[in-house]
Amino acid sequence: MRDFFRFGKGYKVIFFTFFLYFIFIAASFASSGGSHGETAGWLATDTYRVMNFAVLAIALFYIVKKPAAAALKSRIDEIKDRLTDLEEKKEKALKQAADYDKKFANINKEAESILSGYVKQGEAAKIRILEQADETAKKMEEVAKKNVDYQFTQAKKELQKEIVSESLLKAKELIKSKINPADHKRLIDEYLNKVVA
Repeated sequence: MRDFFRFGKGYKVIFFTFFLYFIFIAASFASSGGSHGETAGWLATDTYRVMNFAVLAIALFYIVKKPAAAALKSRIDEIKDRLTDLEEKKEKALKQAADYDKKFANINKEAESILSGYVKQGEAAKIRILEQADETAKKMEEVAKKNVDYQFTQAKKELQKEIVSESLLKAKELIKSKINPADHKRLIDEYLNKVVA
């Protein structure tokens, strides 16, 4: 019933006219007087009733003709518009469904291409990391060799110093034990002669 009141003015006029028409018919049946159960044939009031009905029907036809036609035409136009809208939506939905079907068909290919791209990137990163590791290892090896060479050189110098120091101590002890006082005096005299000369 709510939908009925949403229609235009023409539908309301039609409804109101039919409502009045049925009220007049009901009133005419209720006002039929005379005897109940007896039929006397055609009466003069029957002619007036038929004329009254004809006048009302003709008046109703002329009153309702334009609004009813307009209401029906607007309703037909509304239905046509809805049908065209629905057809457009249906076509759009079918196109969208076809697009989705294509995307779903290509999704495995896209997934494989994306996966292969990631594998290629991973391999490239692996190669780059290994190259960097090799370079770092070479640098560390060079530093370690230099460090070992330096340590070896330092140890060699320290060892030479110790050997010289030990040799001097041994030589000093050996000289002290082998030199007697006469040799000692002779060495001092020779040294003084060299200094004075």
